Amino acid sequence: MVGGSAIRGSRVGAGPMGEAERGDAAPRLRVSYFCSNQHETRPAFAADAQVPETWDCPRCGLPANMDAENPPPPPRILPYKTHLAYVKERRSDAEAAAILAEALQGLRERRARGEVIY
Repeated sequence: MVGGSAIRGSRVGAGPMGEAERGDAAPRLRVSYFCSNQHETRPAFAADAQVPETWDCPRCGLPANMDAENPPPPPRILPYKTHLAYVKERRSDAEAAAILAEALQGLRERRARGEVIY
């Protein structure tokens, strides 16, 4: 198709969408935040808003602050602990042996009485 409309995709009667139609934009303040990977993030805040001390970097997810020379360190990630690891933190080996002996004693007594144990 050789000929085309210069205003393709707009509706009849549509005018320019500018400041006059939408109103004046609120005054904004751009603040630079820096993460430990040397990424710079510049979110915009309302001029009268309270600017936060830290901001999450949208590129790597690390925390960022406004000091380019001294960005916050990456958070320390603790390894996954199993249920057994948490139990071993609360109980000593002697306590575990005593609990096991008590449970086995109870099972042996129930078996001696003829109870069905699955």
